[in-house]
Amino acid sequence: MSQDIYIVGINMIDFGRYPYRTPAQLGAEAALAALDEADVTIKDMQAVFSGSNYTTMIGQKVLQQIGQTGVQIINLVNACSTGASAVRMACSAITAGEFDTVLCVGVEQMTGLGMLGGAVPGAIPTEGLLGSATMPAVFGESGMEYAARTGATQADFAQVSVKNHHNATMNPKAFLRKETPLEMVLESETIAYPLTKFMCSINVDGAAAAVVMSEEKVKQRGLMGQAIRIRASAMASAPWQERDPIMHDVNGPTQLAADKAYAMSGIDPKDLDLVELHDCFATVELQHYENLRLCGDGEGVKMIRDGSTEIGGKIPVNVSGGLLSKGHPIAATGIANMFEIAVQLRGQAGERQIPGAKIGMTHVVGLGTSAAVHIFEKA
Repeated sequence: MSQDIYIVGINMIDFGRYPYRTPAQLGAEAALAALDEADVTIKDMQAVFSGSNYTTMIGQKVLQQIGQTGVQIINLVNACSTGASAVRMACSAITAGEFDTVLCVGVEQMTGLGMLGGAVPGAIPTEGLLGSATMPAVFGESGMEYAARTGATQADFAQVSVKNHHNATMNPKAFLRKETPLEMVLESETIAYPLTKFMCSINVDGAAAAVVMSEEKVKQRGLMGQAIRIRASAMASAPWQERDPIMHDVNGPTQLAADKAYAMSGIDPKDLDLVELHDCFATVELQHYENLRLCGDGEGVKMIRDGSTEIGGKIPVNVSGGLLSKGHPIAATGIANMFEIAVQLRGQAGERQIPGAKIGMTHVVGLGTSAAVHIFEKA
């Protein structure tokens, strides 16, 4: 990016089940917390970029809760990358000089939703013809393909859940804060082989918000001490492949976005202190180790076996508990991942703190497809 851009306030609500609250109320809570942290009000915001996959006009509805100031609001729907897309748009607008202070909000209310994905209404159903389009089946298939290529076993995939569920016991904002030994993960209900119930992310309600500022504005307001620099903000979609009509490409978009982010930031994978990546299903975390260049092709399974991605390992991954434990309120996930990195870089993560963390990466990917990779460092 041509100028430095910072997150000066970021927060998320405790992910969980809120059947008696509206998405706008959840989003307002997260937005007010982010504004308070930045010591600003809604009147200081020049634009709002917001998103929800299941609630229309979410930005306007949030501002009805916290203050309608007449500013530009853009609402996004970009699957699981919605929240990260809002931050990406803020970076672009600030870089262009249009704004210097932007509020980004991601909100989702998913209580009662079942298995996501499936045939598009009115279209020729792909279920049973080209394989299943439900998300557990898509990632079960990609896991089996990865296993055939690398020798990964169901137990290797299950170990991802063991690790992430353990990490979540130290995160008060995570939904599932419970240890799940390997046997428990493997013996839980099979959803789409090799995925069992404890290897799938959790449908929860949630919201997260961030205040994004230009460097000039950060210095003017004296916020550099708490600011988190956005070294890179990159997005990509899937390149066409012959497999596209049959099976989603869960790898290509992330590889493209990661390469863009590394080039933009000047950061090498070995410089990262921690990563929050899109573990929507346990099978794909190993694949994203490789897609994000944390290791070479086929080496992701080795990283989970030797503990490289555990707290205290070479490159801790999903210290928050990830989507598997924290929960996955789709549009909120991207900003929630950034919240964990910000807390870590500020040294405020408590017992899950990565000592000396200076540089962190976040990653989300929405099948459709849209991948977003951000790299952050403490100002």
